[in-house]
Amino acid sequence: MAEKADISLVQDIIRAAGGHAADLAGLTDRHAAADIAEVLIDEITSRCPAPVNDVPVLVELVISAGDERLAHHLEVVKGSPVRTAAKDDGFVAMRVDYELTELVRELFGPYRERSAGTRGTTLFPYVTDSEHLGSHFLAAQQGTETVLAGCTSRKPDLSELASRYLTPKWGSLHWFTPHYDRHFRDYRDEPVRVLEIGVGGYKHPEWGGGSLRMWKHFFHRGEIFGLDIVDKSHFDAQRVKTIQGDQNDPDCLAAIAEEYGPFDIVIDDGSHINEHIRTSFHALFPHVRPGGLYVIEDLWTAYWPGFGGNENPKQDGATSLGLLKDLVDSVQHQELPATAGHRPSYADQHVVGMHLYHNLAFIEKGTNAEGGIPPWIPRDFETLVAVSSGGAA
Repeated sequence: MAEKADISLVQDIIRAAGGHAADLAGLTDRHAAADIAEVLIDEITSRCPAPVNDVPVLVELVISAGDERLAHHLEVVKGSPVRTAAKDDGFVAMRVDYELTELVRELFGPYRERSAGTRGTTLFPYVTDSEHLGSHFLAAQQGTETVLAGCTSRKPDLSELASRYLTPKWGSLHWFTPHYDRHFRDYRDEPVRVLEIGVGGYKHPEWGGGSLRMWKHFFHRGEIFGLDIVDKSHFDAQRVKTIQGDQNDPDCLAAIAEEYGPFDIVIDDGSHINEHIRTSFHALFPHVRPGGLYVIEDLWTAYWPGFGGNENPKQDGATSLGLLKDLVDSVQHQELPATAGHRPSYADQHVVGMHLYHNLAFIEKGTNAEGGIPPWIPRDFETLVAVSSGGAA
């Protein structure tokens, strides 16, 4: 397996893709075209949907940079993910040509309703006669369609991606993706940093990682970080970094935020133990950038003693739902009477909104400083009515 591309190269490609054409033109001055092409091929293979062609074929993807033509061969066959191969490993059914900077823009730039498209395609580029081609016609079309789906900036529906990458955020245990799509769509074209607590698979080393791959595809310009108590580094990939650590250790979380933050989005899909949820929020929320989101999944554990919950909703002060109810007061803290002697907490000053769904909460980060109702507004209803009747309000 090829070594993973240096993240600084990937970051430079993403920045150039989101800039002016002049920024793209300078990309090949800073990096070798072959190195850029390797990043593009890695990205394409990770985005390709599951192949449907029963007959295996190779799709030759030629990336041109000036006079340089870089040919890569992608093996496409039902039952296996799209992967790189040698030219002699199979039958080359199609050649697809892209100009390098155009493909960079397509993969890592902001979404475009109309793309500039490919430079050209050639069916059966190395065939000189039509003998024995019958079984390859359909496979050529299907295989090429699979590869082109990985080359496009088209944005698949998040529920589709959840199913593709086998994460239970939609269609099985949970029904989260429509809510995620609603709250994340404004971030989708940005070079975001996303931290998800909980890679999945529990202690099984080969399980999990589906949501990290889903977020990588969804945030096509972003960096995705996954925190887990178990080593999940075998899921590391281009734009995906796993970190081993304890979500209930504030010092560990502070060190992670210092190295990889600030984050645009933090998603807690970790242990679901109520103490851990509260610890993670208080440690990481300060490291969410203004305008970002903090998300908590699986609120059902607030009612289950085995997770540190409480069956009585009126006695849930130490649970995830108790935290959210406290944050309602944080949003409104400027309306507290001055006699209460309240000293604003960090959450009071920076939680500006919340959206609560079944088993899922989104917490908005910002500056909560709009000010309370002015002191000259009467604080009891009868006085307010009397003043209003006199035309003073």
